[in-house]
Formats: sequence, structure tokens, C-alpha cells
Amino acid sequence: MRQSELILAVYLPTAMLAIAQGVLIVTLPLYADDLGVGYTMISIITAAASMGTLIMDVPAGVVLHRIGLRRTMLIGCALVVIGTMGLTFPMHANFVVALRVVAGIGTALWSLSRHSFIAQAVPTWKRGQAIAMFGGINRVGLFGGPIIGGVIATAMGMHASFFAAGLLGIVGWIAASVFIPAEESESLPRRGASDNRWRLVRKALRENGLDIGAAGAAQLFGQVIRQGRQLIIPLIGAKHLGLNAAEIGTVMTVSAILDMSMFVPAGYVMDRFGRKYASVPTFLIMGVGLGLLPFANSFGSLLAIGLLIGLGNGLGSGTMMTLGADLAPEGATGEFLGIWRLIGDIGMVLGPLLVGIIASTMSLRGSAYMLMAAGFAASAILAFLVRETRTVPESESDTARIQPT
Repeated sequence: MRQSELILAVYLPTAMLAIAQGVLIVTLPLYADDLGVGYTMISIITAAASMGTLIMDVPAGVVLHRIGLRRTMLIGCALVVIGTMGLTFPMHANFVVALRVVAGIGTALWSLSRHSFIAQAVPTWKRGQAIAMFGGINRVGLFGGPIIGGVIATAMGMHASFFAAGLLGIVGWIAASVFIPAEESESLPRRGASDNRWRLVRKALRENGLDIGAAGAAQLFGQVIRQGRQLIIPLIGAKHLGLNAAEIGTVMTVSAILDMSMFVPAGYVMDRFGRKYASVPTFLIMGVGLGLLPFANSFGSLLAIGLLIGLGNGLGSGTMMTLGADLAPEGATGEFLGIWRLIGDIGMVLGPLLVGIIASTMSLRGSAYMLMAAGFAASAILAFLVRETRTVPESESDTARIQPT
């Protein structure tokens, strides 16, 4: 597949859904707070989409194999739109949770199909840059989404921000339906005999169990800190500093600008020097930033800490997805990545839940320190327990799988 085709088929619709999800980063926790529920329910609402994704991760690999990449992408995107647009109507907190679960199921289908597409269409020695760009596109949503959501919510109300996010999802669905070629999307997930696919996964786990187990633990801790930060920063801004939605959205967006700007060097470092050179500093820096959050005492200090966290996260753009693709066995990429994403999504669910539970029983300060510990654990595991998976091209023919325009 040519680079231009990859951009139109995957990166463009990804950008639309990323911005839509970015809108919810600020408005969803504040909307949940307006419902008059406690920290625990706020964290459940924030984590509900991740719960839906968690439920669907492994089944998504089976769905992808049976119906193909294109259908899987479109169905997933449609469910995300339904689960987002539905928030425009006033409802009880339990119904909000249900809608977010639906959106999470769609996210599982959408995310796995895109991840598998890139993993199989791009050679290993170019994979870091391709997936880092994919991660960078997702960070575009964190660049524009929070400030868009904050401004719309401040000017027109929370429900208007959810409607705008739903419209962006519809644009993403249209882009995917137009630019994903049916013949390629149907052929890629069917490599290898179907009755051997899970056998290949079991063989990989048996032969590389320790390495994959350590990598999975790092993935778990990494997603705890990445997802938990999305909840704790708005809560500290609102509860401790008294900032409004637009100010919190500005903090998140400025942090995301630095985050987003790092995906090109992150991909280069992964392919040129090794995956560890990007992943280890990522979680170390993020851990330091989360540990500093309790000391924020103004908009400016929260902004500075947000920049540090954004720098760390940006250095790791695409690192965990690249590591998963590197470890996936040939012929069973979708099934393996379904398990890999399941591990990460457990962390995504745990992040907001732990923030809410610890904040309810102790304080937001305790939640920040918990996230700091998760970041340090991920960095240490990647540094000392996970092998380097970077490879070099065996021949010039490897470049045939993806061609520059």
C-alpha cells in the first residue's frame, strides 16, 4: 500500500474520531460532576468507554477475521457515533454509563482493525514511524479536542459539545467508507489458515511467555498512567484550583500540542535506535509530572506540569502499539493484538477507577502519587525485563510492502 493511500484510508478518519474523543476529555468528567454524583461514579462514567472496549477486545479479533477490516472499521465507527451523540439528551447517570460502554465497544472494533491494518501492511523496519504517525494522529484529537470541547461547553452547554463530537465521528465514518478499498481490507486479516490462528497465538505465548508477560505488565501500567491523567488533571483544575472548563481545556490542549509534536522524532528513534529508547523515558517523565500535580497552585503551574506530562507522553507516541505488533506471530496478528489491546485496556479502565476510588477514600493527592508509581513501574519493566524488538531490513524488497509517493 502506498503512503498516500494509508493516509486517506487510516490516518484521515482516525483524526476525525481522535478530535471527537478529545472533546470529551474535558466535558465528560465535568458533565458527570454536574450530575451530582460522587468521585467513584464520575470515575465509572469516565472509564465506561474503556470498559466496553475491554469487553470487546478479544472478540474483535474474531469479528475482524470473519467480516474483514473495512466492515469492522465502519461498524466500530458507527457505534462510537451512537454512543457519543446520545449524550446530547438529558439522562440519568446509569444511561450515560451505558452509552459510553457502547462507544467503547465501537472503539475496540475500530482500533483493532486499524492497528492490524498497519501491522500487516508495513514492514517491521518501518513500523515504528508508521505507528508513531498513527499515534500522532490520535494526539491531534488531544490538541484540538479539549479546547474545542471546553469552549463549546462554556458558550453553549455540555450537550452541545457532545453533539459536535458526534458530528466529527460521522465525518470519520464517511472518510473511512470512501477511502478504505474493499479488496485490501478483506484480504489482510485472512492471512494463514483460520483453524491455526489461535494455535499460532498459543505457540507464541508458550515460546516467549516471559518476554510477552513482562511487556504486557508494562502495557498495563503504561495505560493506567496515560488514562488516569485524563481524569486527574481536570479534577485538580476544577476542585483544587477553581478553573473553568475553558481554562482546563486550554491546559489539556497546550499539553497536547507538545505531545503531538513529538510523534515524528518518536518514530525515528524507535526505528533508528530501538523501541526502548522511546518507551523507557516516556513513562519516567510522565511519572515525574504526575507526582508534581499535587503541588500545582495556579493556572500557570498546572500548565507547566501539563507540558511536562505532554512531553513524556509524546516521546512514547505509538511505542506500545509498535511493541505489540513486533511481538505478534505471523498469520495471527488480529487475534494476538486483540489480547494485547485487552491488557492495555484493562489499564485504561483501572486508571480512572483508581483515581476516583483513591480520591474518595484518601485524596486527589493520593491518586496522583498512585499514577506516578505506575509510570515508574512501566519504565523499569521496559528497561530491564523486555527485550529490544527493533529489526533492520533484510533486503531492499522489504520496501515493496509500503511505497512512498
